[in-house]
Amino acid sequence: MREDRLAEEVPLAIHCNDEPLAVMMVSPCDLLDFGQGFAMTELGLAADELVAVETQSLLEGIRLDLRTRHSVATRGAQQQRWLPGRSGCGICGQRHLEDVVRTLENVPRGRGIDPSALQVALVGIKQRQPLNAATGAIHAAAWAQADGTLVLVREDVGRHNALDKLIGAMQQRGIDAGSGFALVTSRASYEMVAKAAMAGIPLLAAMSAPTALAVDLANGCGMTLAGFVRTRRHVVYSHAWRLADA
Repeated sequence: MREDRLAEEVPLAIHCNDEPLAVMMVSPCDLLDFGQGFAMTELGLAADELVAVETQSLLEGIRLDLRTRHSVATRGAQQQRWLPGRSGCGICGQRHLEDVVRTLENVPRGRGIDPSALQVALVGIKQRQPLNAATGAIHAAAWAQADGTLVLVREDVGRHNALDKLIGAMQQRGIDAGSGFALVTSRASYEMVAKAAMAGIPLLAAMSAPTALAVDLANGCGMTLAGFVRTRRHVVYSHAWRLADA
């Protein structure tokens, strides 16, 4: 009988200044990056507002603590997302429809990206997914320079988690979000575009399709959204001017 390696998935309880916010299902790696990214994309906290991101292993799972310099009245903290979130869920736990809709500032103009850079990044991301190579069950999010050279790759069983990990890693390394683009192995949903916009990423490329609401959001915040990034092809759904030959 063949022995497959199965992807790990654990509950992560997120607290901010000892106040419980949410429980997410995550891959138990790069959790400090995840905490930093989650604080930005879900709580609207800048990197300098965080004093510490700490993890503690518990019998039931893992606790993630976010410590801020002062009491912060954030969207997430005000709404207290009590319900557990699945690994594939970016807005689970919101209790009202109006809580889901985000008002986003326009992303930075950034720089033009040659379409060939998407192909360079596509080749690179396929070579830098060790967890997915072992299990076949993991999403990835990557940050690429303008020429497509990959700088960072983060993996997680949840696509939103992988993007939060990437954004947190970018913050910790002081990477200018306008200097390149992000590539994800998943579809581009509304929540994925919203997270990228919160991080100031001007171009989000996805290997699968976007949703209609994601395209609307990208158009509204000035983001270039590309989908179906495959070998020698891609489709641009918004603000195509950043991809010169799109």
